[in-house]
Amino acid sequence: MQKKLNNKNIVKKSGGEKVFHFILYLLSGVILLIVVYPLWFVVIASFSDPSAVASGKVWLWPQGFTLDGYRELLRHDEIWIGYWNTILYTIVGTLIGVAVNVLAAYALSRKDLVGRRFISLMFIFTMFFNGGLVPTFLTIKDFHLYNTFWVMVLPFSVSVYNIIVARTFFENSIPSDLNDAAKIDGCGNLRYFFSIVMPLSKAVLAVIGLWTAVGMWNSYFNALVYLKDADRYPLQLVLRNILITNNLQMTFGSGEAMQIALRLSNLMRYSVIIVSTLPIMCLYPFAQKYFNKGVMIGAVKG
Repeated sequence: MQKKLNNKNIVKKSGGEKVFHFILYLLSGVILLIVVYPLWFVVIASFSDPSAVASGKVWLWPQGFTLDGYRELLRHDEIWIGYWNTILYTIVGTLIGVAVNVLAAYALSRKDLVGRRFISLMFIFTMFFNGGLVPTFLTIKDFHLYNTFWVMVLPFSVSVYNIIVARTFFENSIPSDLNDAAKIDGCGNLRYFFSIVMPLSKAVLAVIGLWTAVGMWNSYFNALVYLKDADRYPLQLVLRNILITNNLQMTFGSGEAMQIALRLSNLMRYSVIIVSTLPIMCLYPFAQKYFNKGVMIGAVKG
C-alpha cells in the first residue's frame, strides 16, 4: 500500500521539462567551469615549471613540479611583517567598519529619524562626488593620521553601499511591531537595538563583515599613499615591492643570472596570488550560510 502511494507521488517529467533541466545544468556547469578553472590554473601554475606554463602544457595538473616560487617568496622576512600588519588591519578595520556602517544603517531605517531623507541623500551624494586625493591627503595629515596604524582603518571605514544594503535589510526584515512591543515592555532604544535587532541581523552582519574584511585584506593603494615606514606595510604592498625588486634584478642581470631571475619572476607571479588570497578565501565557508541569506534579503527594494 505504501509503495503504491509513493508511486502516485512521483511526477513524471515531460520531454520539454527534461530538455529545460538539461540546458539549465549544462549552462550551470559551463559557468562553474569559467569561474573555477582560472583559480585552479593559478594553483597548478604556481607549482609548475614556467617554461611548461608558457608553452601551454599546463592544463589540469602541474608539469615539472617545483616549489621554487614559494621558497623564493617566503625567503623575504618582510613578508611575515606584512602578514601580521594585514591581519591587524583586517580585524580592527572590519570591527570598526561593521560598527559604523550598521549603526548608520539602523538609524536611517528608523522612520522617526528627523531629516532621514536628507541625510540619506547626503550619503548617496558621496558615492558620486568626493574631494579627491590631494584634499584627502591634506586632511589626513591635519588629523595626524599620516604614517600611523589608524590611517588604514579609520578614514575609509564608512561604505555607503554597505549602509544601503544594511538599511534595506532593517526596513524589510525587522518588523516595526517589534519596536512597539519593546516600548510597551519598557525597553529603550539601545537595549532594543542590541538585544533584539542585532540577534536577528546575523545575515547582514556576516555580509558586511565579509565585504569589509575582503576590502581591507586586498587594500594596498591607501598604504602606498599614506604609509611611509616599511614596517607598517600590509601584505599586498610587500608582495608588490618583492615583485618589483625581482623584475629589476631580471632587467639589469645578464646571461645565466638573468635566466634564473626570469624563471623566479614567472613562478612568483602565481605564488603571490596564492599567498595573498588563500587566507581570506578560507573565511568564506564559515560565513557562506549567512552570506547567501544576507545578499538575497538585502537586495530586496523597500
